[in-house]
Amino acid sequence: SRYITKQQKNMNKFEGQIVVVTGAGRGIGRGIALAFAQQGADVVCISRTQANSDKVAAEIHELGRKAWAYALDVGDTAAVDETCASILKEAGKVDVLVNNAGVTRDNLFMRMSEEEWDTVIDTNLKGVFLLCKAFIRSFIKQRSGRIINIASIVGIKGNAGQCNYAASKAALIGFSKSLAREVASRNITVNVVAPGFIGTDMTSVLPDGVKEALLKEIPLGEVGTPEDIAGPVLFLASKEARYITGHVLVVDGGVAM
Repeated sequence: SRYITKQQKNMNKFEGQIVVVTGAGRGIGRGIALAFAQQGADVVCISRTQANSDKVAAEIHELGRKAWAYALDVGDTAAVDETCASILKEAGKVDVLVNNAGVTRDNLFMRMSEEEWDTVIDTNLKGVFLLCKAFIRSFIKQRSGRIINIASIVGIKGNAGQCNYAASKAALIGFSKSLAREVASRNITVNVVAPGFIGTDMTSVLPDGVKEALLKEIPLGEVGTPEDIAGPVLFLASKEARYITGHVLVVDGGVAM
């Protein structure tokens, strides 16, 4: 019976909390959104398309939790301000912000266009700046908040053909550590999860040869799942992680060690 009590406790771990997840429409973001709902949170799903946001919000409703669905280009300042104001109005507050929205425009540096550079930086880096900016006042006012930014091991070790992506993710780590220092006195933590190779729609398009080569580099010998990222994100958002801030948690099967 003790086990059941523990299970029930776990199911309601985030009860009464509102969690915002960007890039929630699929892959890692969907995994994170559903995991929070499974543990009692109400979730705001933000995705580039309304259809994807609606789909995940419907899955959350099925779990018996409240969900809100928004379509948003996180790199668009006016749109972010308007959407985040709506979220605060509709949900009443936000407790956890997970910045997961990300894009790739891979190319060798010699061939990389300015547009490929700007698109990646605008979504992966500026998007996080804008979302944090939109919610930080309410976090400071309530003297609590958790920000978890999803980076990548590419931002730590680099990767050929991904100068733009690596730059955005490395910058995200520096941004997170700096923001963590600024808001720590207000009981707000800012942490980073840096995934390795995770099986999602985004990675499924890679040629088989590339996938096989990547697999050889993973000491644990298998590709990660969105759930492998959701667990650490939920931990960093939990009471147990209250004394952790400015930290980069690498979840990559051992690739970057």
